[in-house]
Amino acid sequence: MLIWSILKQLFAQMVKIMNENKEKEILEFLQLKQFSTVEQIAESLYLSTSTVRRKLNVLQEQGLITRTHGGAKVNDSNITLPGFTFRFHQNIKEKRAIANVASSLVKEGDVVFLDGSTSAFYVATFLKSFKNIKIITNGIDTLSELSKTNLKVYSTGGAISQTNNSVLVGYQGESIVDEFNADVVFFSVASITPNGNLYDCFEEEIPMRKAMLKNSKKKVLLLDNTKFDAPATYSLCHLNDVDVLITDGEIEGFFKEKPNVEIIKV
Repeated sequence: MLIWSILKQLFAQMVKIMNENKEKEILEFLQLKQFSTVEQIAESLYLSTSTVRRKLNVLQEQGLITRTHGGAKVNDSNITLPGFTFRFHQNIKEKRAIANVASSLVKEGDVVFLDGSTSAFYVATFLKSFKNIKIITNGIDTLSELSKTNLKVYSTGGAISQTNNSVLVGYQGESIVDEFNADVVFFSVASITPNGNLYDCFEEEIPMRKAMLKNSKKKVLLLDNTKFDAPATYSLCHLNDVDVLITDGEIEGFFKEKPNVEIIKV
């Protein structure tokens, strides 16, 4: 009887954790979108619409969101920047397809910069098959992933970002980046506009990305379809400053003027 009681408690605790994780994912999704329908949340997070409705009710009771007809919006006081874990699980299929194409641009002997984005993380998973490349990154999760290889992998160093604890930022890391002349940099941003401007939502990461772009022969931008005209604040550069854009997004008719960049559609 004691063992059965313990097992029931453990099961109940697991269910509670799973429910809390679902609620956290939904809240992070709404923090990114600010408003979404039940169907959009369900499709994006691979949940049933009935589950989404139940979780939205819980979040509303906690004062985190407000239910609307057919959906929900996040309350202004709870709009925060999306975490790495949420972004990691968003558009996995598309990001992996983009990363696979990106890895084909690398050859043995190359020096590669990877920024701290989830898109660059997925590129790292495809670079593990190489034998003789050097990789420099400020992505903490990317460093962990590449630690399982025999490749030469360098951390930029620096401080852990206060707004995105999955990356290293600061002048110390930027000075390390300045010591390399990379063959290619793979990077991403939170938003691209019809004017071709690139923006991100993490201010601290902008200087590190600029340092990587300055010290790379080829600049490769990785953009999944959620980045087109998405809300973001901090300016990085213009698409014409980039050599290659790899995306699954709908390009036709998006840009006001045709950008001077090679576009690879996956």
